[in-house]
This record gives sequence, C-alpha cells and structure tokens, in this order.
Amino acid sequence: MTDTPPDRLSSNPRSPHFDEATLSRGIGIRFKGAERRDVEEYSISEGWIRVALGKKVDRHGQPLTLKLSGPVEAWFENPAPGADDAAEEDGAEA
Repeated sequence: MTDTPPDRLSSNPRSPHFDEATLSRGIGIRFKGAERRDVEEYSISEGWIRVALGKKVDRHGQPLTLKLSGPVEAWFENPAPGADDAAEEDGAEA
C-alpha cells in the first residue's frame, strides 16, 4: 500500500475537501518545480492550487484566493501514526 496524499485537499474547514487528520500529518506541495507553503487548496488531477491574495478578505471575513494552474506534486511530511511501529516489526522479521 502506498502512502499518498489525497488528490484534492483544502485547509478551509468550510470546504467539503477539508480533512483534519490528513492535514495534521503535514502536506508538502511543489507547484511548477518550487515548494510552496502558502497553499490553501490544491487539486493534483486538475493541476491547480489556491493561494491567499495577501491580507485581503471578502465581506464575510474569509481570505480572497487566487487560482494558479500548473503541475502540482504533493507528499506527506510526517509518517502515518503507527507506520513507524509497522516498519520496525517488518525489519525485525527480516
């Protein structure tokens, strides 16, 4: 089983693509070959990211975002809970 992040993920709790458990592991994003730390939402299959537009907010107090298109790569920055235990058990059996 591969440990890959979801195809689409959002850091906004109002979004249907929000997943707190996945976000707690940390997600690394590479967009057009450069690592980005300011990504609000991404879609690997559709090839876009959303980033906040400075400190500007809409009339509801939500940050304004800009959708950028291009190649997107995502990875987990931290292993899954319990994955270290499974790796140690596999190493002990070998």
